[in-house]
Parts: sequence; C-alpha cells; structure tokens
Amino acid sequence: MRWALVKVALAVTTMVVVAFAVPLGLVVKELARDRAYGSAERQAATIGPVLAITTDRTQLERAVASAETGPGGRIGVHVPASGRNGPAEIGARRAAESDVAAAVKLGRASISPVRGGSALLQPTAVASGIAVVEVFVPDAALTNGVTTAWVVLAGVGLALVIGSVAVADRLGTRMVRPAQRLAGAAHDLGRGKLGVRVQEDGPKELRLAASAFNSMADQVVQLLANERELAADLSHRLRTPLTVLRLNAASLGDTPAAEQTRAAVAQLEREVDQIIRTVREQKAQTQQTAAAAGCDAAEVIRERMGFWSALAEDEGRTVRIAGADRPVRVPVARPELAAALDAMLGNVFRHTPEGTAFAVDVHNADEAVIVLVSDAGPGIADPDAALRRGHGEGGDGSTGLGLDIVRRLAESTGGDVRLGRSVLGGTEVRVWLALDDRRARQGGRRGHRLRRTLGRRRRAVRPGS
Repeated sequence: MRWALVKVALAVTTMVVVAFAVPLGLVVKELARDRAYGSAERQAATIGPVLAITTDRTQLERAVASAETGPGGRIGVHVPASGRNGPAEIGARRAAESDVAAAVKLGRASISPVRGGSALLQPTAVASGIAVVEVFVPDAALTNGVTTAWVVLAGVGLALVIGSVAVADRLGTRMVRPAQRLAGAAHDLGRGKLGVRVQEDGPKELRLAASAFNSMADQVVQLLANERELAADLSHRLRTPLTVLRLNAASLGDTPAAEQTRAAVAQLEREVDQIIRTVREQKAQTQQTAAAAGCDAAEVIRERMGFWSALAEDEGRTVRIAGADRPVRVPVARPELAAALDAMLGNVFRHTPEGTAFAVDVHNADEAVIVLVSDAGPGIADPDAALRRGHGEGGDGSTGLGLDIVRRLAESTGGDVRLGRSVLGGTEVRVWLALDDRRARQGGRRGHRLRRTLGRRRRAVRPGS
C-alpha cells in the first residue's frame, strides 16, 4: 500500500508538472522573443522622427549612432532616391533587397530572416517616398534568459515531485504501520497470546478497526474466563457424587470387583482434582492477561456515568463528561478501573449536598492518561491530610473517602493520585495512570508538561482568582 501511494503521487505530480511546466516554458520563450523584437521596434522608432525632418546622410548617421543601445552595427536605414540624389544606405544592411521592397509595399513592420538572426524592417514615410529602418536582432537576443527560466522551472517541478513523493511516503507509513500492527496482533491472538492489544492510532478507519479488534480480544478473554469458571464449577459439583461413590465402594468388602471399583473412584477423584488445579491456574493467567491488556477507559467511564447519572438526575445534579468520546486504552483491568470510578463518584454523592454539579474529564497523552473527577461542593480544607487518611486503615482519623482503591490502581501503573481545587470550585481528584511504568518513574518531560498545563488551567479558571 505504501509503495502504491508513492507511485500514484509520483505519476499524478509528474503529469501536473508537465502540464504546467511545458506551456509555461513555451510562454517564457515567447516572452523573450517579444522582448527582443519590442526593443528593436523602440530603436527603429527613434529614427522615424529624424527621417520625417531630413534625409541628410550626416544627420541620419548621428541618429543611428545615438539609437544604438547595444553593440554597434545593428541599425541600418534605406533611403529612397530624391531628385538628383540616388538611394542611400546608412548603417549596417543585412536584409535582402527583395525583403526591403516587400516591407515598402506592405507598409508596416515585418521580420525577415538574415544570417545570425533576423531583421526588423520598419517603413517610414519621407518626402521622397518610403524609407525603411532595419534593426538586426541576433538569435541570442531571442533566447536571452530562456535557458535560466527553463532550469528554474525544471528545478521547481523536480522539487514538487520529490515533495509529493515524500508526503505520500509519510502518509503511506501512517496508514501501513497501524495496519501492520493490526495484522501482527491478529496473528499473535491466533497463536494464543491473549494479552495482545493494538494501539488505536492512524486514520479513522484503522482506529475503528483497532478498537474493534481490542473489543473482540477483551470478549475472547472474558469468554475464556467464563468457560474456565464453568469448568471449575462443574468440577466442584462432581465432588459430592464422588464422595458418595467412595463411601459406597468402601462398604463393598474385599472382593476383586470392590477393589476395582475403589481404584476407579480414586482415579476419578485424582482426575477431578487435576481439572480443578488446571482451571485455577488458567483462571489466574486469564486475570493477569486481562490486567496486562488493559481496557478502554472511555468506555468504562461512559458505562459508570450512565449508572450514576440516574441518581444524579434524582438529586438535581448537573453532570458533564469530557474526553470520553474516543477510545483511551489504559494498562489496568476493567473491573479495577470501574471500582475506582465508583469510589470517586460515590464520594461526590456522599460528601456534597444535593444539586451539586460534578464532571469527569479524560486527558490522553503519550505517556499517561489523566482522569479528573471534580465537583462544585465545599471542597477539602487539607487535601494532603485527606490523602493520608484515605489509606483506609479504618482508624479514628479516617474520613471515609475510600481512596484506597484509587490509589492502588494508580500506583500499579507507576502513577499517583492528587487532590486539589477543581475548576467548578470544589474538590478535584486527579488520577494519573502511566502508560509506561519505566518512563513514568524517570519523569518524562512531556508528562511533566501535561501536569503543568493542567495546573495552569485550574488556576486560570478558578472562581474568585
């Protein structure tokens, strides 16, 4: 796909450059030709007023000399015979006699080819007839600046082609890499790596495909967990009839059939025990896989806010959600994130009066996801003390904020929990979920910039500030 996009961009850009550069190059050539002949016409026009006054050879030679704007010998004057004076030729003459006669007969300027270029023949009326002013235009003047202009056009066209190829390559990479990651994740999931998930980036269609893949993988993990739970439940249910069989087999006596029955029952008990142990191990692995794979924080927030919004409506509370309109993957299990959100939202309902507004915001960065739960209540006088008491030891100093779950959830990713003043005027609980534990411990610069930005936003819109 990447090379296909590059080839398409190369072909389209080349056609566009050719379609514009070739006509523009011809226009430049024509402009250079018009410029050369225009200069020749201006030189010829300077001789006309002198011819209208006099045909004296000396005067005309002075006029020709003053009209020369470049190298000499380019202007000539053909004066017809008058009275006793024969025809006169002043200055350089290159045009054939027949071309001069044709210009006199035509009565307007004409161009005739001569050796080394062309001659502009400008007829001018004099007392004795029609004089012709001849101005030589060399071939070099007709193409002056054309080569440079063509080189510039070629350079611009080449730069456009290279630029379009580079842009197409970048766009192709942006499209191909998410597709490759999605294909690789599908292969890994097919080989039994249940914890594999896809980063949801790239074009909209690929983001939707990655989100659908992640949801499918979550469903697969959940189905396996349910299946293993069912297997464990069935295995436990077999213990009761096995116990009855073992007791009945013990009362059969010492006959060979009784011994075989007791041996079969013992073998069956060992198999059931083995099934239970295997299911327990697989269940633990499934739970670890689910935690490592993470979940969509935006989906969990929408789900829990849907649950709490009914109670908020009953109490007349205004609810706002921001940043949960697109997938936000976090490296925590879905039940743990849901429990943490319930703890924070439950605090809002327990510790603020009815009618108090609250909001949940999600900020997604490269290194962390920040979940903000804010309200317009009275706030907390000492946030640091509340966090210390929120360790949930259950002593006399406990405030009942229930932040243990939230704190453990954040610290499991290398993040933290902060309490402060919200933009609504009340309490703000900020949960920092690090996406990369190693970078979180090292204190990534982008993460610190996001912390400072959030702090500035809170100070900028704080009521009464």
